[in-house]
Amino acid sequence: MEVWWLYVLDIFFVVFHSALIIFILFGWIFPKARMTHLVVALLTGGSWFILGMFYGIGFCPLTEWHWQVLRKIGETGLPVSYVQYILNRLTGISVTASFADRITLMGWLIPTILSIILNIRIIRNFFR
Repeated sequence: MEVWWLYVLDIFFVVFHSALIIFILFGWIFPKARMTHLVVALLTGGSWFILGMFYGIGFCPLTEWHWQVLRKIGETGLPVSYVQYILNRLTGISVTASFADRITLMGWLIPTILSIILNIRIIRNFFR
C-alpha cells in the first residue's frame, strides 16, 4: 500500500507546528500581528488547559494528529511533548520530558503575558 502521503503529512506537521511555535514565541513583537498572536496564544492555552481537563494537561490536537501519522508510518516510542520531539528531530538535542514541559510553558506564558499587555488598549476599546 502506498503511504507516501503520510510522509507528506509528517512534513506538513513539522513545518506548520514549528511555525506556530515560532509565531507564539515571537508574534507579539510585530504590531500588526499582535491581536492575531493573542488569539492564537489564548487558543493554545485553552487547548492545553480546557481540553487538557479531558485529555491530559498540555493536550494539543496538532501533536495528537501528528502522532497518529507517525504511528501509521511505523514510529514508536514517541514522547508526550512535541517540543521534546522536535528538538531531537531537528537538532539532535535530547532533553527530558520535564525540561521540555518547563520550557514549553515558559515559552507560552511569557509571550502571552506580553501580548496581553501590548493589546490592552485594543481590548479596552473593544469593551467600551
